[in-house]
Amino acid sequence: MLLRRAHNLVCYWRDGAFVIQNYLGGSEVSLAPMAADLLAAFTDWTTVDEAVTMFPDHDPDSCRGALAELHAYGFLVSEDERERDDRLAEHWETWSPEAGALHFSSKDAPYTESPEVNEDFRAGKRPALFKNYPAADRILLPRAPLDVDAGFVRTLYGRRTHRAFRQVDLPLPVLSGLLAMVFGPSEFLDGRDFGALMKRTSAAGGSRHELEAYVAVSAVEGVTPGLYHYNVLEHSLELLDPAFTRERAAHLSFDQEAVAEAPVTVFVTAVVERMSSKYRAPRAYRVMLMNAGHLGQTFALTATALGLGPFQTAAFRDSELEDALGVDGIAETALYVLAAGIPAGDRQDAEPTAGLDAFRHAALYPADHAS
Repeated sequence: MLLRRAHNLVCYWRDGAFVIQNYLGGSEVSLAPMAADLLAAFTDWTTVDEAVTMFPDHDPDSCRGALAELHAYGFLVSEDERERDDRLAEHWETWSPEAGALHFSSKDAPYTESPEVNEDFRAGKRPALFKNYPAADRILLPRAPLDVDAGFVRTLYGRRTHRAFRQVDLPLPVLSGLLAMVFGPSEFLDGRDFGALMKRTSAAGGSRHELEAYVAVSAVEGVTPGLYHYNVLEHSLELLDPAFTRERAAHLSFDQEAVAEAPVTVFVTAVVERMSSKYRAPRAYRVMLMNAGHLGQTFALTATALGLGPFQTAAFRDSELEDALGVDGIAETALYVLAAGIPAGDRQDAEPTAGLDAFRHAALYPADHAS
C-alpha cells in the first residue's frame, strides 16, 4: 500500500513533549521525535517496506509498528484516503499551515461556559475596561455631537443585540430590503486587470466578496419556510431544503433561544478561493474574518434602521452546519450566524416600530418616496 504524509500537519513542543497535530482530522498526540524522521520519508507516495529500508539502524518491526500508528492517527494517508487531504491542499495551500491550523483546529469546539472563568470574573479578576496614560498631556474634546444625519445617529446609538422576538410574520419587503442592503451589490466597478468588481455596503478586502448568505426562513409573509441561498446577482431566494426548521437552526447554533425565536436566520459562509486566488499570504485569512465582522455590523445597523432587532453569534456546530448547507467546509466554510426579527417588548401585541412601518410603506409604494 502506498502512503504519503498528510498535508495538514504541524509539530511543536508542549510541556516538554513533542506533539504532532493533524488539524484537519482533529488528532493530536505526543510522539517520540523520531516520528518526524519517519514522516519525512513519505513526502512522495512510498510503501512501508521502502521507508523501513531508510532506517537501517532501527528494528524493522518497530518501524512498521510506528508507521501503522502514524497512519491510524491520520498523519499518513493512503491513496483511498487522499481526497479530503488533497482538497485542503488545493484550497488552503498558500495560507497553510498558519491559517489552516488556526481555522480547522478551532472548528467544532464545544460551546460551554467555564464556571472557573466566570467565578473569577465575578470575583473581580478581570482586566481594566479602559486604558489611559496618566502622565500624558490632555486635550478635552467637546461632547456635543457633530451635525450629522439624525436618523443615522439614532440607528447607531439604538443598535442593541436582541435575543427575544415577537412571534409574528416578518413582511417580505423588509426581508428583501435587509438582504439587498447587506448582501446585495451597491455598485460595480471596473477593476481593470481584475475584471468587474462588486461593491457592497460593507468594506471587503480587495473587493473579493467571498461571503455568501444562506437564509433560514421560519416566519416571513409569502415565503415557504425552509433553507434558502441568497442569489446576490438575481436578488432571489433559492430553495435548498424545504424541511429546514427553526428548531434545526437553533440546534445548529447550540440551541440558542434567539435563533429559535427569530423569523429569519442567516448563515454566513466564505468561498475561500475568491480571497486566496488574489491574496496568497496567510494574513489574508485575517482579512476574511474582518470582512465577516464588517458585514455583521452592517447587518446589525441595517436591521436596526428597519425597526428590527439584530442578533449575531459565532457559536455554532461547524461540521453539522456545513453539512446542512451542503458545503464541504474546506472550499466553502461557515463563519458567522446572524438573525433578526421584530423585538419582543413589554406589550406583545404592540404594533411594529415606526421604522419598520416606514420601510414597508416605501417598499410597497415606491412612487410616494421618489426623489
